[in-house]
Amino acid sequence: MATLQESEILTRVGPGTPMGELMRQYWIPAAMSRELAADGEPMRLMLLGERLIAFRDSAGRVGVMDHRCPHRCASLFFGRNEQGGLRCVYHGWKFAADGSCLEMPNVPPEYDYKHKVRARAYPVREQAGLIWVYMGPSPQPPAFPAMEPFLLSESELDLGFTQRECNYLQALEGDIDTTHLSFLHLGGIKPEELAAGDVNRFTVANRQAELNVRRTPWGTMYGARREVDGKVYWRFAQFLFPFWTMIPTGNLGEHVFARGWVPMDDTHTMIVRMVWKGGPRVPRILRDGRAAAGTGASMSYLPNTTDWFGRWRLAANAGNDYQIDREAQRTNSFTGIDGIPLQDQAVTESMGPITDHSWEHLGHSDVMIIQTRRRLLEAAIALKERQVAPPGIEDPEVFLAARGGDFALDQDLEWLEAYKGQMRRAVDPTGRLHVGETAPPAPALHAK
Repeated sequence: MATLQESEILTRVGPGTPMGELMRQYWIPAAMSRELAADGEPMRLMLLGERLIAFRDSAGRVGVMDHRCPHRCASLFFGRNEQGGLRCVYHGWKFAADGSCLEMPNVPPEYDYKHKVRARAYPVREQAGLIWVYMGPSPQPPAFPAMEPFLLSESELDLGFTQRECNYLQALEGDIDTTHLSFLHLGGIKPEELAAGDVNRFTVANRQAELNVRRTPWGTMYGARREVDGKVYWRFAQFLFPFWTMIPTGNLGEHVFARGWVPMDDTHTMIVRMVWKGGPRVPRILRDGRAAAGTGASMSYLPNTTDWFGRWRLAANAGNDYQIDREAQRTNSFTGIDGIPLQDQAVTESMGPITDHSWEHLGHSDVMIIQTRRRLLEAAIALKERQVAPPGIEDPEVFLAARGGDFALDQDLEWLEAYKGQMRRAVDPTGRLHVGETAPPAPALHAK
């Protein structure tokens, strides 16, 4: 159980907070590239508690800056995106994507001082179909992290955004909680109902996983072991700084996946999903060919609006009880809520805008959550008190050793050996995983 002081550090992300300052050390995904058109309308962005404006200029350059015009603080959301810059409609001052002031048309030439004025703009990078922002204090942004999905092109990825109305931490922790799969998502299914060869048979045949957890250079990692019918079934998941997860929803050797839990503010999170199109898909199919009730992945969205929290909101939400079907819950669905993502949305939002950790009673099934919170706390405090760079900032290649996934073995190996063996044989869509090696050494797993 986290103390009140620890909870405050873990959950608050605004400017000047320990966790907010830690997150600002990293490149942060802010939007999809396709959300901004050249000379198109500016878009409101809420990111780490800051109200920002994003726009794409005539040459295709993206600007992300404070929404307030540095002249009189009118919102640049109402600005004119034209001829290489964003013009404030109040007095006509115009700003380039990098924040420099281009024109002061209401000021006589002899009093013009545009060279002294800048909008507060952040460095921007476009990669893997996303617009990334560096919001930290360093004049030189860090190297881009070598996380596998980040290194792929937009055409190689399935990208998705979903907004969740709760703190990033409780949302993220669902991805590093392996045993909830056996209940929230598969609780109404018996092993004999699943098709032969469906790996989900292991999770419903043995709903009490033996967990192994350790710190890693990129964050934390677990291996969940289940022994069923003479086989040892493993589920591996990763937490990667500052808010990324890799989950076991496909065979580890070919599952290139990452999910970001990007804090919009303390009580709103934007989920960023990045999935390699060449990887596995894991349907939950019953023996009779039907999909298991409630285990789909499709979602319906409300139309986007222009307000600060107007993007990527689900049609099924707290206001309509996530469209729960109580009759289905009684008959063929454990939750009565249709779809795995929506089930996760419902339970994490039901904890409140920010979970009161004093109510928790954590046990063996929560050791990954406990270790991840501790890792985050230690990194945030080390940065604040001793200016220690957080994981991955000085060595962005460490992220390449991380992958989430599952697999079944006929023999019982030590958990890290099982993981390393799968990684040695893993497919390499980025061309970076096995550079210069025909049989690469096992990834280093000891935290610095």
